[in-house]
Amino acid sequence: MERPFPTVAVVGLGTMGAGVAVALARSGRRVIGVEAGPTQALRALDRIEASTARAVERGRLEAGERAALLALIEVGDDLAAAAQADLVVEEVPEDLELKRALFAELDRICPPETVLATGTTALSVTRIAAATARPERVLGVHFFNPVHTMRLVEVVRTVLTDPQAAERVAELARDLGKEPVAAGDRAGFIANGLLFAYLNQAAAMFESRYATREDIDAAMRLGCGLPMGPLALLDLIGIDTARTVLEAMYAQSGDRLHAPAPILGQLAAAGLLGRKSGRGFYAYEAPGSSKAVAEGSADARPRAAGREVRSIGVCGSGTMATGIVEVFAKAGLPVLLAARSQEKAERAKAQLARSLERSVAKGRLSGQARDAALALVTPIGSYRDLAEVDLVVEAVAEDLAVKRELFAALDGIVKPGAVLATTTSSLPVVSCATATSRPRDVVGMHFFNPAPAMKLVEVVSTVLTAEDVTATVLELCAKVRKHPVECGDRAGFIVNALLFPYLNDAVRMLQEHYATVDDIDTAMKLGCGYPMGPFELLDVVGLDVSLTIEQVLHQEFREPGLAAAPLLEHLVAAGCLGRKTGRGFRDHARR
Repeated sequence: MERPFPTVAVVGLGTMGAGVAVALARSGRRVIGVEAGPTQALRALDRIEASTARAVERGRLEAGERAALLALIEVGDDLAAAAQADLVVEEVPEDLELKRALFAELDRICPPETVLATGTTALSVTRIAAATARPERVLGVHFFNPVHTMRLVEVVRTVLTDPQAAERVAELARDLGKEPVAAGDRAGFIANGLLFAYLNQAAAMFESRYATREDIDAAMRLGCGLPMGPLALLDLIGIDTARTVLEAMYAQSGDRLHAPAPILGQLAAAGLLGRKSGRGFYAYEAPGSSKAVAEGSADARPRAAGREVRSIGVCGSGTMATGIVEVFAKAGLPVLLAARSQEKAERAKAQLARSLERSVAKGRLSGQARDAALALVTPIGSYRDLAEVDLVVEAVAEDLAVKRELFAALDGIVKPGAVLATTTSSLPVVSCATATSRPRDVVGMHFFNPAPAMKLVEVVSTVLTAEDVTATVLELCAKVRKHPVECGDRAGFIVNALLFPYLNDAVRMLQEHYATVDDIDTAMKLGCGYPMGPFELLDVVGLDVSLTIEQVLHQEFREPGLAAAPLLEHLVAAGCLGRKTGRGFRDHARR
């Protein structure tokens, strides 16, 4: 079968265009590169030669392969040369009128059968196509940067695009070793449509001083396994670029969550565009540098000293409770594992022993360390035995009435001065605190599952939490080798407040038949480097758990865009809760 598009023209040879040109030539295709003028054409050729030379130095390309692909690329400044191509890929700056004028000229120059593709990331492909007399042969082909490593290509159809033309472009992407996904024509397409709303909310969270930039970024890296924190990623993308994409998304959706956070406009107006200008949310060694430099904080002030913690009680017998016990015991801290009966406490310790044994079998823990950790754990069947511990961590069911009842009981048992911590992931910490006569001693200590493996702990202070109580938990996190991030007591804290609206947006995207489950998951994994796609993650977390968190967020912030997607509600009502029931967004029973 003949390979699609043996000759391709690339108009605009900046970083993206040059990357596309090299990828096409590497596949054996003839490439006609077109720049705006002779000086720009010479610079583009230098850029291509330099990037391929680096690829040889790094072992990604053989010297002979480089010579062969360079022989396939010609670069000039005459747009008429594009008439020789079977496909034209446009990679000029994100300016609608510039692109429309270019496509009108390409339509005049190129034979009727030539397919015209725009590399836009946010502009309307339909409006670009409308500048031509061949809208059925116009589509979007969105590569991701850097082209040589990023496997995702979004193939964007308008309502007029010929499906055969789109399939041929998808076939081209596969021939380049890429993974094409099908998207319709709306701002942001799949990957950016989900990514930028999340980045925008992270910027707004920072702007409100809810958490520091370092804590927001660390929370999403360590709590979700993302390759970069959202604010560092905004600096990499460019504040101005992000704002442009969000403006396009908001103009189309009218969703206030897409309206660019004011801080993005302020930074852009000040010329603080991120890495390319040397400063954005972070400061960098120089414009274009990836190395952030430390800055003094105007809010820096001495911290209160924490209280001494020599012994700990953990209330609960489930997976999270036993995981937290394991964390403390492996750090050398005596732990009372408290359950509602001695039998449940003993079973929880047995579960802990199995977990430690698995670590020994995998070479992560010595037999001696396993025995030492187990010796530090005492199972108890009555909360009254917690009277003398210095800190109690509650890890019972995520039910406010249950938690308040437990905190009221602990208030009458535990000695004065002991810290009372809740591991809630979505309930108000202050509601647990007010069930006691000592709300100053109550704090949130949100571990992530599985607690022994996940480094992150969200330390949640209420308006009543004493400074030395917060300091106690921060010091304890350091002792058990966890990374604490500080935040206030509001729904979702940092991670869930940013993660679950993104997941909800993915469900809406599916609900609207914009893209398939597989294409959305593929787009986020390959385009953004996420360890799991949104539907994979929803099925693991549990759709019922996810729905509850969405409802809590909507109730707290009253933002229409945070209302749970009806499709999520319907699946939960039908008992399709994800992996635990065998069916969620995917059918796991057949796998």
